[in-house]
Amino acid sequence: MIRLNKLTDYAVVTLCRMGSEPDAVFTAQQLARESGVPQPTVAKLMKQLGRAGIVSSQRGAAGGYSLGRAAREISVAEVITALEGPISLTACVDGADTSCSVLSLCPMSGNWNRVNEAIRGALEGVSLADMSPAPIDFLSARTPAPATTTRPVAQRAATGS
Repeated sequence: MIRLNKLTDYAVVTLCRMGSEPDAVFTAQQLARESGVPQPTVAKLMKQLGRAGIVSSQRGAAGGYSLGRAAREISVAEVITALEGPISLTACVDGADTSCSVLSLCPMSGNWNRVNEAIRGALEGVSLADMSPAPIDFLSARTPAPATTTRPVAQRAATGS
């Protein structure tokens, strides 16, 4: 199974939250509260994403973080690469700096590149905007719906009430 780490998942959640208000500036505390991601994790992510140019930070009383560019211009591949390094299924890719003891004998040497490139291309084709196509109300999504005490319509019709 191919699996992204939890930090990458959290990054996409917080970046989608930021993308829902493109011109807004968010504090780490605000992003944590509204996305459900722990505040220390948000701070760590913002630092890493800032180094990659995905978010920009602003100092001062009205400071915080904003997307470095529009959500439709930031690919999922870019987020993954910023947090996890190059996208590949195996370490045996052309140009990798690994020392495989059987590389000279391996019939697959370099052939995994086609698979890695296909996956990378697919992820480059998905933007943050694609990840949340409909506006998401992050605050109400975390609030459970109130319990209802009324009977379903079918039961009311059957009893005449």
